[in-house]
Amino acid sequence: MKKNYNKRFGTIAVDKEYITEDQLVKGLEIQAQENIMEDKHRLLGQIFVEEGLLTTSQVDEILETMNQRLVYMISVGR
Repeated sequence: MKKNYNKRFGTIAVDKEYITEDQLVKGLEIQAQENIMEDKHRLLGQIFVEEGLLTTSQVDEILETMNQRLVYMISVGR
């Protein structure tokens, strides 16, 4: 399995094959549109869960992967 040290939430979700690249793009579009039109910000995980594309367990797994990346980056002094 690839190391995910420099990857963001959506890229990790695609790498884990939880969502497709097209679904990631759609989620980013929703996020950006809401940021501009509604002056609110939802995290991608929340958007994907509400769209029925991810489960909360999958979101937790992705966040754990991101946490491992952070711990690694701190340990190597980056």
